[in-house]
Amino acid sequence: MSGTSRAQLCFLLLSVTALRGHARFLDIQDNEISPEGLLSLLSSELKRELPEEFVYRRALRCLDMVAIEGQFTFTAERPQLNCAVFFIGEPSDIISIEYDSVNIDCRGGDFIKVFDGWVMKGEKFPSSQDHPLPLYERYSDYCETGVSRPITRSSQNVAMLFFRLHQSGSSFTVTFRKLINPFPCNVVSQTPEGSFTMVIPQQHRNCSFSIIYPVEIQIGELNLGQHNDLKRSILGCAGSGDFVELLGGNGMDTSKMFPMADLCYSFNGPAQMKVGCDNTVVRMVSSGKFVNRVSFQYRLLGHHELQQMKGNSVEDVCLRA
Repeated sequence: MSGTSRAQLCFLLLSVTALRGHARFLDIQDNEISPEGLLSLLSSELKRELPEEFVYRRALRCLDMVAIEGQFTFTAERPQLNCAVFFIGEPSDIISIEYDSVNIDCRGGDFIKVFDGWVMKGEKFPSSQDHPLPLYERYSDYCETGVSRPITRSSQNVAMLFFRLHQSGSSFTVTFRKLINPFPCNVVSQTPEGSFTMVIPQQHRNCSFSIIYPVEIQIGELNLGQHNDLKRSILGCAGSGDFVELLGGNGMDTSKMFPMADLCYSFNGPAQMKVGCDNTVVRMVSSGKFVNRVSFQYRLLGHHELQQMKGNSVEDVCLRA
């Protein structure tokens, strides 16, 4: 990862906003973890190999990221009012968070909440347009559900835990597990390079694959059921019920991102584009009438490539924003 890209990701992560009562979101400001520490933690956890019978345990920080299954405990040494933990799995995973023990004062204003997705800079992934649940159902508040709902599961490979603890000594322990999702829909990539095949099996839904880096996308195959209308693609895909769009932006909400390209006809063979944004998204819209499929690869753009993109009215839309 280049220094520029690392700084962009650090800024995005450290600009996270969190829930707060009716106001919903809070700025996370006073945390003990550094940007380099957060990225180092994710990198080390992704590379860690653990025996299947071994239960990974560690303490949580006020601002943290977890990618390895295990049991995690937070104990407040002082009031902690604006804390969040990012959970992430592989693209084919969904997240399970189970409360093992909780010692907080709900009546005194403490809370622990799980969000089905990620929130960064006030923007949500997946967006409300792409998530199967209404926004209010994506929040799970321990102080409201208590032991009646000890396990919360996400709809995609990312979830967040927000918490506020007013008293030192308050604590909680959760177990994080990854469960298989046979048809991954909304995904955040753990890495700036890789490949993925998205399949929507005759379902009326939208699916987004988010890469929080400036990358080059190469689409190798696009199959949109019975659609094969090149003329429609040239005129625009807005009227088609089945299409793929490439989006770029500096936030997480796909509805607020820049449309870079759209495709509503099937083809085989590489079609590629460079996107110099903090976040690059491949988004598929499906009418539910067909089995739609798109396969693509992506790689991180180098510093020299980003410099060369400046001045291109399409490719540098985020660099000029």
